[in-house]
Amino acid sequence: MIKELILIIISMVFVNNFVLSKFLGLCPFLGVSQKTSSAMGMGIAVTFVMTITSVITWIVYNYILLPGDVNIVAKVFPSIRETGLIEVLKTTSYILVIATLVQLVEMMMKKMVPALYDSLGIYLPLITTNCCVLGVALLNTTDSAKHLGFLEATVQGFGAGLGFTIAMLLMSGIRERLALVNIPQPLRGVPIAFICTGLMALAFFGFSGMVQ
Repeated sequence: MIKELILIIISMVFVNNFVLSKFLGLCPFLGVSQKTSSAMGMGIAVTFVMTITSVITWIVYNYILLPGDVNIVAKVFPSIRETGLIEVLKTTSYILVIATLVQLVEMMMKKMVPALYDSLGIYLPLITTNCCVLGVALLNTTDSAKHLGFLEATVQGFGAGLGFTIAMLLMSGIRERLALVNIPQPLRGVPIAFICTGLMALAFFGFSGMVQ
C-alpha cells in the first residue's frame, strides 16, 4: 500500500505533472512565478486546495453522485437510486467545493500573511477557475482508470499540488535569473517564459515511463 502511494506521488510530480505534462494551470504558473516567495505561496495555496478538494469531492462522488444503496440522497429520493446524479451535478458540485475552499484560503491569507496576499493579487481568487484543481477532482473520480480509494485519491491530490509547487519554484528560479540577463526586447516577459516552459516540459518528458 505504501509503495502504491509513493508511486502515485512520483507519477503526479514528475510523469503526469499538471503544468509541464498536461499544460493545465498556466495562468497562475506564468503570472506568479516572477519571485520565488510568491511562487511558494501560490504553490502551498494550490496544494492545500487540491488536497482538501480531493477529500471532499471523493466523498461527494461516492456517497452522493454514484447510484446505489450507498447514495445518501437516494435514501430520501428513492427514484434516483439507480440513475444517480453524476452527469447532472458532477461539475457543479465540484466547482462549488473548489470555490468554497478558495474563499477560505483567501480569508486565511488576508488575515495571517497580508504581504503574501497582496503579492498574489488577482491570481489567488483565480484558483477557483484553475483547471488543475478541477482536473485533479475529475481524475480522482469520474475520469479515473480504476476506482480509487479515499487514501489514494487524497494522496493523488496532494501529489498534484506538490508537482504544481515544484514547477512554480523551478520557473521562479529561472525567471529571477532571466531578470539579470540582457534578453532581446521581443522575447522579454511572456515570450521567454513560454520558451522556458517548453524546455522544462521537454526535460520532464524524460520521466515518462517511470510509472505506469
